[in-house]
Amino acid sequence: MGLSWQQGPLAAHAVGRFLTPDPLPERLLYAEPLRRRLRVRFGGDWIADSEDVVLLHEPGRYPVAYFPDIAIEPDALRETDRVTNHAQLGPTRWLTVQRGDRHAERAAWRFADLPDYADPLRGRTAFAWRPMDAFYEEDERILGHAADSYHRIDIRRTSRHLVVRDGDRVVADTVRPRVLYESGFAPRWYVPRADVEAGALAPVEQQTFCPYKGLASYYDIGERPRAAWSYEEAWPEVHLISNFVSFEADKIAVDLDGRRLVLEPGQSVVAHGIDRDFDEVFTTNR
Repeated sequence: MGLSWQQGPLAAHAVGRFLTPDPLPERLLYAEPLRRRLRVRFGGDWIADSEDVVLLHEPGRYPVAYFPDIAIEPDALRETDRVTNHAQLGPTRWLTVQRGDRHAERAAWRFADLPDYADPLRGRTAFAWRPMDAFYEEDERILGHAADSYHRIDIRRTSRHLVVRDGDRVVADTVRPRVLYESGFAPRWYVPRADVEAGALAPVEQQTFCPYKGLASYYDIGERPRAAWSYEEAWPEVHLISNFVSFEADKIAVDLDGRRLVLEPGQSVVAHGIDRDFDEVFTTNR
């Protein structure tokens, strides 16, 4: 997912390789200007607002936005005694975010003694995503994490033959699936609900959230837990998979043109918790 997540080029399990005579370091950090206006809301107020945000890409983590200290309300941060050490960036000082009667302990951080090579992060502070009320690009709320410009989704209609089986039982059979190509992932195949056997999907209560696609619902199939999922009302940007169903190839048999699909290495997803006031935002985006 993007530059350093899942199987991106800076991820620990990158699907490709850099063509260099010597191996690269195991962990490469990459910092770049976000080039978007980003704002942070906490305690009902805007506490940070800047067009000069730096995005840090770190292997195995979602991108993190660092705001210049001059763009943060001066009374919004309070020093704490907590200091941890980042293996490459040095001592990390943790801060309490406060506004009015609200406060969030250790909800922001800055690096106290950066090496020269990390100068783009000097004089900057990052905010933990979930303790904040919300993050915005201009007047649009951003969910999950800072936008990753290297993340892309393409959805294609196709006439390939996809069959899903639970033992001898055919759960789905279609020649009109849709394939979703997402940065850092192998292709994911989505089936129209009309081509899924009626009653085959047993909904489960747990849902997860994707910043790029929306709220995912899950289904058991027979004795196979959470073997399928669907974005029943996907974000407008990916409406072509809205209410389609995708199947976990490591939990149930999925054949594409007679070839058995497998879950490729590095494809497991770390599920997002749902942001505060998410239901209201989800309704707005429908």
